[in-house]
Amino acid sequence: MTFSPITGAYPLARPRRLRQSPWVRDLVAETRLSPADLIWPIFVHDKDKARDPIASLAGVDRLSIAEAVKDARDARDLGIPAIALFPNIDARLRSDDAKAAYDPDGLIAQTCRAIKAAVPDIGLIVDVALDPFTSHGHDGILEGERIHNEKTIEILIQQAIVQAEAGADIVAPSDMMDGRIGEIRKAFEARGLGDKLIMSYAAKYASAFYGPFRDAVGTNALKGDKKTYQMDSANSDEALREVAMDIEEGADMVMVKPGLPYLDIVQRVSETFRVPTFVYQVSGEYAMIKAAVEKSYADHDKAMFETLLAFKRAGASGILTYFARYAAEKMK
Repeated sequence: MTFSPITGAYPLARPRRLRQSPWVRDLVAETRLSPADLIWPIFVHDKDKARDPIASLAGVDRLSIAEAVKDARDARDLGIPAIALFPNIDARLRSDDAKAAYDPDGLIAQTCRAIKAAVPDIGLIVDVALDPFTSHGHDGILEGERIHNEKTIEILIQQAIVQAEAGADIVAPSDMMDGRIGEIRKAFEARGLGDKLIMSYAAKYASAFYGPFRDAVGTNALKGDKKTYQMDSANSDEALREVAMDIEEGADMVMVKPGLPYLDIVQRVSETFRVPTFVYQVSGEYAMIKAAVEKSYADHDKAMFETLLAFKRAGASGILTYFARYAAEKMK
């Protein structure tokens, strides 16, 4: 972006004139935030408890299906356009082959059907990944110490089909296997699911900020790390390559994850491709703000809104954030 030279200098030019009162700051604000910019991640579980607080995510619970339906209704009423579902299943259902991931009567499929029956006008995004369903916590099928790309994709396809047929509007592959977007898209076309949207976690980095999420879905016993398939935090150009590949393979929208440490990636992706670009304010980012507030190191609402505006300013079309309900209530 180029700027024309500004004629005049101080005291003729005084930028502070445009900051002197709230009404003028609102009038000239370059970035706007509304509930329509938010996606609310929701955790569901198969236990008897209606709500199970997550110790590492203050204010966030694992929900029964009935409670998830209530939260979906709340999201709609607050003007939040979509929710994103993540499961925590009984450990006895987890296996090396992640068979529970594509169970048409499994937790996620049941939740999709219940939400769509009760709140048909809420957007429903479902995670396509195997880590909540594997015994080892990885996003794919292990062969020795290696994640097998093609065998993993075979299961991801089945998982995505089950989710789409259960009512998911958007499937969101977060596994970072090479080629999975194209294979899921081809499978959708073959099964008459061509209108289903794919939101690709196209630039998902191996990050230290996922800890509370793994607690929430029950994968904190992960063996090893995910650096052979999630991106190296040192790389920026590689993110553009990943995004380009996923768009070519049929992704309708892309995501950068995590958020705040990768604002440069959000900006590069949104400016380069001009496609809907989303960002995930991940669990560790949320938990850090909550911890700072608890210690009186930061003001809760100011820190929350400053970070959400940062994502929009960087070019994000929308933000997945655990602050979604609270932020939408404050904006209402």
